[in-house]
Amino acid sequence: MSTGTGTAVSLGAGASTEVAAALSLWLTPVEEQAAQEAPVRGAVTLHHFGYVDMITCAAGPLGLTRGPGPAVEDGPESVALLVPGAGAVLVGQDGRSARVESGHLALLDPGRAFSVEWEGPTRFLLFRLPVHALHVPTADLRRATGRVLTPPPSVDALLTPLLRYLDESAARLPAGVAERLGGVVIDAVADLLGELSEEAGTPAQSGPRQLVLAIRQYIERHLGDPELSAERIAAAHFISVRYLHRLFEGEGITVSRLIQRRRVEQCARELSRRGRVSPSLAVVAARWGFRSPAHFSRAFKAVHGHPPQQWRRLVLGSGSSS
Repeated sequence: MSTGTGTAVSLGAGASTEVAAALSLWLTPVEEQAAQEAPVRGAVTLHHFGYVDMITCAAGPLGLTRGPGPAVEDGPESVALLVPGAGAVLVGQDGRSARVESGHLALLDPGRAFSVEWEGPTRFLLFRLPVHALHVPTADLRRATGRVLTPPPSVDALLTPLLRYLDESAARLPAGVAERLGGVVIDAVADLLGELSEEAGTPAQSGPRQLVLAIRQYIERHLGDPELSAERIAAAHFISVRYLHRLFEGEGITVSRLIQRRRVEQCARELSRRGRVSPSLAVVAARWGFRSPAHFSRAFKAVHGHPPQQWRRLVLGSGSSS
């Protein structure tokens, strides 16, 4: 459908001609820096890409401020990635200010005081990203606000064309495709912040490494669930499957192989116990998420070199069987 001004708006999107009011509703409460006889008007639209919101803003000269909000000890709930199109945007936060032009980016924390100002007719995008999906430490976010961010080539090759495509195609993207592309945006921004953290000398334990540790803990807690998969793990951590696999490239093992290996290790631990009554292979296999005895037997032999029943006899040194 479309608005009366001809601005294309997809299902679940919104449009407004009052800039400050729209940004206050869709991003965070803001006020115009100088008193106006009437609110400054322009063209503001909102589109949803899963967890990601994209706000496009086109208007003449205007300055907006966000006053101090209540202190949040756990860090921000969301961040806003500013992407200038035509014209430059002046941003300020955390005692820093920057002039952001086309080809560069800036990051704002919508929950704390900031300013945004453009001196002439300008168009820019604001991508609102949930922090829980980025898995980036608050300290890294604080270092990135109020600065000009220049994506390194490895990130820019994906991020810039993707943001441009979303801007051009938002109104006609099916909901499922839009949601998946929102996940790719989150992955790319997480990569960008990770690169910036490395340049700043942030300890390697932050960012992606913390996420890998969290995923490993999640896998341990859900080993017995036969539905545990890369897709379910990615969804639980608000990342794409593609990014999940990339995180594990440095781990020396794929996610699916890690799940299978840990299941086999837990089964072997149970089968090696001595007792008057030994659990059957079928019971042990089902307890640790294997869908069938045949699947369990193949996986076990791939790790230990023997089928589980033979391995148990060798370990226990007896002729007992299941």
